[in-house]
Amino acid sequence: MRLLASLRGRIFLASALLAVLTCGVALFVVNRRVTNEGERSIQREILVSGAIIDQLRTTRTETYTITARLIADSPTLKAAVTTDAATVQKLIQSYGPALNSANLLLVTDAGGAAMATSGDDASAAGLLAGQPAVKNALAGRETVSLLARPNGILQVVTVPISVGLTQPQILGTLSAGFLMNDALVAQLKEITGSDVAFRMNGRVLATTLSKDTDAALASNDYAVLERPMGPPDTRAVALILRSRAEQLQSVRAIQTALAVTAIVAVALAILLSFAVASTVTRPLAGITGVMREMATTGDLTRKITLGEGRLWRDEDAELLATTFNTLTESVARFQREMSQRERLLSLGRLSTVIAHEVRNPLMIIKGSLHALRQKDLTDTAMREVAHDIDEEVERLNRIVNEVLDFARPIKFDLAATDLNALCRDSAAASQAAGPGGAVALDLDPAAGAVMTDAERLRIALVNMLVNARHAGGDVTLSTRMNGEHVNIVIADTGRGIDPEHLSHV
Repeated sequence: MRLLASLRGRIFLASALLAVLTCGVALFVVNRRVTNEGERSIQREILVSGAIIDQLRTTRTETYTITARLIADSPTLKAAVTTDAATVQKLIQSYGPALNSANLLLVTDAGGAAMATSGDDASAAGLLAGQPAVKNALAGRETVSLLARPNGILQVVTVPISVGLTQPQILGTLSAGFLMNDALVAQLKEITGSDVAFRMNGRVLATTLSKDTDAALASNDYAVLERPMGPPDTRAVALILRSRAEQLQSVRAIQTALAVTAIVAVALAILLSFAVASTVTRPLAGITGVMREMATTGDLTRKITLGEGRLWRDEDAELLATTFNTLTESVARFQREMSQRERLLSLGRLSTVIAHEVRNPLMIIKGSLHALRQKDLTDTAMREVAHDIDEEVERLNRIVNEVLDFARPIKFDLAATDLNALCRDSAAASQAAGPGGAVALDLDPAAGAVMTDAERLRIALVNMLVNARHAGGDVTLSTRMNGEHVNIVIADTGRGIDPEHLSHV
């Protein structure tokens, strides 16, 4: 949950989730539409294939019907039907070239008995002779019938052989059949581009599929269109099959391209989200970093400086930083005013002490003045009295200066100072102040001249070093460059300051 703990993490996570959801929804919608359009394209193509197959089968049936009528109207055939079956057989064989693709030619007499047959499926003649198609033709009606064969479906056109126009006399029937087998469905596949199968009475008798057609029909790999081929009682249908796998190959290519595009878009969106989150939160990180340092060090006068060279300005962050810096300046000014007030209050509390300190020198000066009034005062005694008065005057002047320094704001005499040399001098002065631990120096050569009040800084360093030496342990004085600033660190291994005294530091 650390990702949600920061503003940058929340902005990045929200932007990334928005990008992922947007791309995901767009990919889903487009993928769904492309898939549906591919399915509709399959349905359109399979309907076109079905229409072509129906048209070809109808055209072939009409061609066979017209040819059968012409043969049945032949006077020679009409004469032979009533006389001799052998003659009919010869005639049927001679008519074979007119129906070069016919698999069966059958002639029956007026009673429906077979007289002659021709073709490579002569065994179907016996079956056909007893079919309703022959009876309908003997009744004067042309009939198209279907006959199931081991290698396909035999479609037969049966026409009557008759004489007379007003009251025709039926002499017999002529049947011409062509087999719809694997060779035919292969031709239909080349024309339509779809797989084709012929099924009758629940059995697939011709197909372009190398595998089990029933398994293909049971699966969802093929779109199937059924076209009836005859009366419903025959249950003969032409099956037009369109492979979804082949047809949807282009759809899958589009889907793959969409998926790759979505992944790239999501990756770019995540990178952009991270960049935006970083640009939004980087100024805030600088502000919170300064606040964290203030909370750690207790220094309420630190200021926020936004980094230069940013890609664009953040007016809100700049306003916040400016307001914060104004606040810290007010806090610093308030601290200075409070410090001045504390000085004045302390001065009031120390007034009695100061009066006591001043009274003692004054009493000494007064006593010395009384001694000067003596008549027999020697030169030596006069010089001693003058010396005492001078010392007390100096003492009074020192007390007055200390009081003034304490009561008024300190004025610094700033000048360029070699910081490392000042530190060495302060260390030497602290060691001359009395017994205590040694002061080790660790000075950064990069710390050169700085602008400071050298004397006041020296006094402060000497006082701190003396205190550190008196605390016991090893004392180290070091300087370190910190960007444009120099840090002076005094460390010791002594007992430290008592907790009850820390608030007075």
